[in-house]
Amino acid sequence: MSAQSPPESLGHDLRVLRKQRGLTLVQVAGAVNRSVGWLSQVERNISEPSEGELLALAETLDFSIDGFYGPEPSAPDDASVIVRSHARRRFGTRVPGLVEELLSPDLTDAFEVVHSTFLPGAERSDPVTRPTQEVGYVISGQLEITIAGRAHLVDPGDSFRIRGEPFRWANRGPEPCVVIWVIAPPVY
Repeated sequence: MSAQSPPESLGHDLRVLRKQRGLTLVQVAGAVNRSVGWLSQVERNISEPSEGELLALAETLDFSIDGFYGPEPSAPDDASVIVRSHARRRFGTRVPGLVEELLSPDLTDAFEVVHSTFLPGAERSDPVTRPTQEVGYVISGQLEITIAGRAHLVDPGDSFRIRGEPFRWANRGPEPCVVIWVIAPPVY
């Protein structure tokens, strides 16, 4: 865990994550043994959770605790506007062989942009369905993506769209596959 403070957008990020997981304030507050009022204040950035409370929230929301932290912006003017390559927040689904970094400054927009690196042999064999629209653009490598039961092999320069259908993926190639992923609304 980082010694730095969470981003200014922490409250909004938590609200987005809670709503995307279909959880109520009551459910999340109960899971972390806190009051609904406390959680409401955290989501409105009136109160800041302790590290232990943030860890409990991350576990409840199935979100990597590291996703709440990131290197400080390179310059004060960068905050909430620029994400430098060395200052990306890592987060994601915790699937082995998948590294996800947030390219968006935070989760406060109607969409999020994710830099995903699928290592050789990485695979999500169980389909995932999200209430989103998503577009992926392959930068390098090759990804096998199955959308609504139809398998596709996507190469550098190819793109794909998912509209709430179940999907799964695998990198069966010898090199990492890098994909820029746009997701609306934010799910991480």
